[in-house]
Order: sequence, then C-alpha cells, then structure tokens
Amino acid sequence: MKFLKRPEWRCPHWAAALLIAAAAPLPGMLSPAPAHAAVVPLDQVVAVVNDEVITRLELSKRYAEVVQNLSRQNTPLPPREVLEKQLLERMITELALQQHARGTGIRVDPTQVERALQRIAAQNNLDMAGLAAALEREGQSLDGMRATIRNELLIARARERDVDNRVSVSDAEIEGYLQTQVQQGAETEYNFAHILVTVPENASPEEIQARRARAEDVLAQLAQGADFAQLSASHSDAPNALQGGAIGWRASGKMPSLFAEALKPLRPGDVAPLLKSGNGFHILKLYDKRGLDASLSVTQTHARHILIKTNELTSEADARNRLLQLKERIDNGVKFDELARLHSEDASATKGGDLGWVNPGDTVPDFEKAMNALQPGQVSEPIQSPFGWHLIQVLERRDQDVTQERQKLLARQAIRERKAEEAFQDWVRQIRDSAYVELRPLD
Repeated sequence: MKFLKRPEWRCPHWAAALLIAAAAPLPGMLSPAPAHAAVVPLDQVVAVVNDEVITRLELSKRYAEVVQNLSRQNTPLPPREVLEKQLLERMITELALQQHARGTGIRVDPTQVERALQRIAAQNNLDMAGLAAALEREGQSLDGMRATIRNELLIARARERDVDNRVSVSDAEIEGYLQTQVQQGAETEYNFAHILVTVPENASPEEIQARRARAEDVLAQLAQGADFAQLSASHSDAPNALQGGAIGWRASGKMPSLFAEALKPLRPGDVAPLLKSGNGFHILKLYDKRGLDASLSVTQTHARHILIKTNELTSEADARNRLLQLKERIDNGVKFDELARLHSEDASATKGGDLGWVNPGDTVPDFEKAMNALQPGQVSEPIQSPFGWHLIQVLERRDQDVTQERQKLLARQAIRERKAEEAFQDWVRQIRDSAYVELRPLD
C-alpha cells in the first residue's frame, strides 16, 4: 500500500518493487479491487521454507494487492500464472531472510513498530482509527500492517549487520573513482531561483536606471530577510514568477555563463550580487549545489557511547537494564569513559567509547537521531540500533567546512553503496540457496 508512506528504514531493492506494487497512494481514498482479483483462495500449502509454510491464502492475498495497484497505475498485467510464480519466489526469499534474522538473534521492539505505524498515519493525515479504517477498506488490518513492518525491520537490520557493516572502501578505489569522474567531465549542478527585471529594447537611460532601482530594491528586501518566492511573484518578469522563480537543478554547463560564474562562489542560502544582461537585471538565490567542486559545510558531533550487544545470553531487556544502571552511575558522578572501558562491547571501548567527530550519515538512523537530540554534555537514555543497545554522550559540536574532503567523501559513498548492493544480492542468494524449500502445485 503505497499510500502508507514508508518510514526511514531501508528495505531490500529486490523487495522494493513488490512493496511499491503492493502499495498505492490513497487517491481519493482506496478504490475497490478489480473484479478479476476477487478470488476465493483455497487454504492449502504452496511452499515449505525450512520449518514454515506459505499458503495459497497468503499467495492469493499478495496477488490481489499487486494486481489492484498495478491496475491503478494502468500497468498491463502479466498472465496470472507468471505473476503468481514471481510472487511466490519473492515470498520464499522474504521468509528465508526473516528466518535468518530471527535465528541470529535480531529482534524488533514492538514499540518501534507502533511508532512506525503512527508515522505512517501522520504522513497520510490520519489518526490510528483512520488508518485502521483505510486498511479495512483495502481488505487488510492493522495487525497485518504490523507484521509487514516487523518483517521489513528484521530484514533491514540483518542487512545492516551482515552486509553494510562489512563493506570497506580502499584509498586506491577512491582515487580510481575520482580519476574516472575527471575523465568524464563531471560538473557542478545548482538548485537555484531567479528574479528577472526586464529592460525594454531601446530603453532610455532614465528607464534603465528606473529598472535597476527596482531590482536593487528587491535585493535590499532580500537582505532584510524577505521571502524570495513572494518577491518573485510581485516583482519578477520571468515566466516562472508565480512559481517562486524556481529553476530547480541545472548543470553549470547548461545555463548562461553569467549565472554559472555568479553561483560558483555562493553557499546555499546566499543571494548573488545584481547581474546585468541584454534582457535586464537578474537576481539569483542558491538553494543547494552538488558535484565534485561544490563546497560542503556540515555539523559534526563529537560523541562517545557504551554498547551492549544482544545475543542468546543477553536479552533486549537485560541489555537495556544494564545501561539504565550505568546511566544512574554516570548521573551520580562516575565518569562516562571509565564505564565505557569496563562495559562497552564496541571497538571504541579502549578509547573510553570515543567515536571522534561524526559526520551526518556516518551512523545508523536510530543512533544518529538520538545523538542529534542531545545537547553537549548530555547522556541519552538507552537507545536501540541494529548493533544492540547504546548510551550516547555528546561532548561538543562544530560546523566544519569539508570542501577539501568532499570529493573523497562523495566517492567513498558512491563506491560503498555499489559494493553494498552487490554484497547484498550475494547475501540474499546465499540465504535463499541454503534454505530448504519444497514447492507444491499451484492449483
């Protein structure tokens, strides 16, 4: 159900197509399923996966969801037997991955599932009762959605632990990537907006001066904090004036050189000095830029943490309680770094849990969200991530210009994403191949 906007966790790419197909926005709310999807399934086993089964009822339900949403998108349907075969294979793979996650100690806290449900409801302008009603009209239920979210979280956390956390990128790989980018002529892209005050052809000096004064007045108002979109609507002569003057993303090589040169030294949020061309006077505001030569300033956090991992011997409750006891000792004056050296199960324990300066995106979302909510000197409550339970302390923050590091940072991210996706596909295949699977006839 795509109308249920997804929370922030990542689901596997191979599953994304099915999740999208099985999820369409509430167009005016939910349209009824097409007549050919209304089948009465027989409750029989169609596949055995290790010690669990997939039934005809489950397969038919998934088929009906996918058909309904493909129909909404006006996508031609493949023959039923072809689509059912594809769906069944994906359901087998999903179940094998869920079994692997559960069998290796990954658990999903029910409160996290409930928070995800609440976010989905809020993103669709619904309360929980409205979400339940919408699902019921779709022929589904809150319990079914809870199970879907729980299973997606299981797989996502297994991927983070078994795949993403094991991917490494060498300096040689980064240098090779950057050389390729230079050879391909990668250029900067700018997201900006534009106000134009035109000057008529053959305008008199007095008229040109009047138009310049009008443009300079707009610049002065912007300097005082006026809204760019509002000034565009009231002063710009450009065709997109009523759209806030937004140009969107435009490569430097695909815009007038006058604009490219003016945008190049700007930081996001800056307004360029007044520009003059044959068309008149131009005012540019930069919203963002990206590319190898784009500057980048980020807020870095100096943090440290204590990690307690969960396993067969340490339950979720045990790990959380141990951290609550440690936090109480810290609140009573015991030094954080001393307890980290004694109790943390992370490699940073020898450094008192010190993680150094952390950039946005360096940690998993649950950890980063909790860290960002802390003030310097503050210690978090126990928080859960795919790696276990943490206490986090923020030591200090700074805004750091990382322009010189940007090229390597972007290269590392691109290489890491590519290698992680390749490793993930291998991981999925290995788990699927190692599962005991018995297929039954699809009568």
